[in-house]
Amino acid sequence: MERRNVTTPFGRRAMTLGMFASQVIASEIDSRQPIDKWKLFRTVCEAKAVVGVSDRALAVLNALLSFYPKVELTSGKGLVVFPSNNQLALRTHGMAGTTLRRHLAALVEAGLILRKDSPNGKRYARRDSKGSIGDAFGFDLSPLLARAHELQTAAAAVALARQEEQLARERLSLCRRDLTKLIDVLRETDGTSEWSDFQSRYLLAVNTLPRKPGLAEIEPVLKQLDALRVEVLNQLEKQLNLEKTATNDSQNGCHIQSSHPDSFTESEQGFGSEAVASLSASRSSNVPVVQVSQREAIATDAASHAEMPKLTRDEVHRSTQAFPLATVLKACPDIVDYGPGGQVQSWRDLMLAAVVVRSMLNVSQGAHDEACRVLGPEVAAAVLACILQRSPYITSAGGYLRDLTRRSLRQEFAVGPMIMALLRANTGDIALAS
Repeated sequence: MERRNVTTPFGRRAMTLGMFASQVIASEIDSRQPIDKWKLFRTVCEAKAVVGVSDRALAVLNALLSFYPKVELTSGKGLVVFPSNNQLALRTHGMAGTTLRRHLAALVEAGLILRKDSPNGKRYARRDSKGSIGDAFGFDLSPLLARAHELQTAAAAVALARQEEQLARERLSLCRRDLTKLIDVLRETDGTSEWSDFQSRYLLAVNTLPRKPGLAEIEPVLKQLDALRVEVLNQLEKQLNLEKTATNDSQNGCHIQSSHPDSFTESEQGFGSEAVASLSASRSSNVPVVQVSQREAIATDAASHAEMPKLTRDEVHRSTQAFPLATVLKACPDIVDYGPGGQVQSWRDLMLAAVVVRSMLNVSQGAHDEACRVLGPEVAAAVLACILQRSPYITSAGGYLRDLTRRSLRQEFAVGPMIMALLRANTGDIALAS
């Protein structure tokens, strides 16, 4: 930073170390990366809790950005806007002068803008002989451009925390609904069971929740309710087994023993209970017995295994989430630049980077939330990394993500082949470990 570019406030306002730090940060701007000022403003709005500004202060910032003539913020001397308080009041819907000055001071203190005061404290600009602005005195928007990556990371963290809280609320609602109805079933089927104890424990856990619980309040209650649901399910399984046993006992009649001395038993190799029953019936009806070969038994067993149900969608997602993070980063190296501090070291860092990329690719919040709900947060982040890697060839990233989400609901899509295709495109033929 050039020391001659440091400016001090006009009048009785004192210079602080924070003001000097803001000017140091504002001087370290990457001139090669212009940023859309309204996208950056929406990023600040999402990260307002981290930045520490109010809604009214953001309205003043919106008014200041409206005085900047270009759509994109670029480094240079032209980042100073110089509106009067009357003009600012008009664009903030008639905000009072004292309120306006207070929120301007809040923006300066938060490090989003800088004051560049003139010798007499007025806001104005000097033009050269060609009519272009030379020196301008007013509010400098350089800190916004210099802190763009930091603000994007903070907004991504806020969006991820909001998404995690939403998922926790959904799990809590489902768990509460399941427990309420399962305890009702237990009370109706077995009045002598411990359903009253289960209900008391459920009410005790739920009553500790505040009216609007956060993630920190939801997680311990959710663990208690999950453990309680397991106990209720175990009790219901015991009740179901008891009913099955009672039904089988009531259906047993007199046992007719075979009078043949060479009767078959269930301990014979290669036969089950059904085979024994068929052999006994055939012998009693004088029908020749055809012995079942071991090959036929194996074929029957394979056919029974073929009728087993396929993996559920959640199981498919869990197997997909087991895809190594290092492989995802090797296939999609562009996503690393958008992680916290320009690096991705964990799945959470990848999800933070995916939130930043979502905004950059103009993917709507609804499409991203739906992908996280269907695919899972980790898989959705990996898919966004793949979309970013192939962004020059994708016309609409949001439409593509919605299509992949719909295909995943039909179990027609998995992220593994997509990542492997990108690996082959980046590194050529890859050797798979056997």
